[in-house]
Amino acid sequence: MAQKQTTRFTTKTVTTLGILIAVTVVISLFFHIPVPGTQGYINLCDAGIFIAALTFGRRGGAIVGGASGLLLDLLLGYTQYMVFSLIVHGLEGWVAGQFGADQRKGRQAIALGAACLVMVVGYFISDSLLYTVQTGLVGIPTNAFQAAVGALIAGPVVARIKHHVGPELNA
Repeated sequence: MAQKQTTRFTTKTVTTLGILIAVTVVISLFFHIPVPGTQGYINLCDAGIFIAALTFGRRGGAIVGGASGLLLDLLLGYTQYMVFSLIVHGLEGWVAGQFGADQRKGRQAIALGAACLVMVVGYFISDSLLYTVQTGLVGIPTNAFQAAVGALIAGPVVARIKHHVGPELNA
């Protein structure tokens, strides 16, 4: 009977993901803009999530997404969003990594678009549950903007990482 193969993260990969979480949180703490209409904020979290997802695949994207989203909400005082951010940004990272980690540009663009949609819909649902449907609707353009900026930043960063570091990144 054949055994199921599992992918394990190396110590180097776990360390790199931890650093990506820390960098994502620090950059997002420095560059965040409160959005009064939604009780939330715009930040650069999605760039870090997409960099992790396109570099390390779905598991790396989910880990960086969930952890950085939760930590940001905790540190910025948006504790009502912590669990939602864990789920929404974790799923966003998973989707981007599942469909975009194979390095084909067209596929990466579609994966990032799908991940952006996951984030926007996820926060629409979150805002609607926490506040009102109107609050969820107000958040759509700001969340879409945040996700798009993250995707635009991540694309060239990942290309440079893969060019300079190459396949030994996961070794």
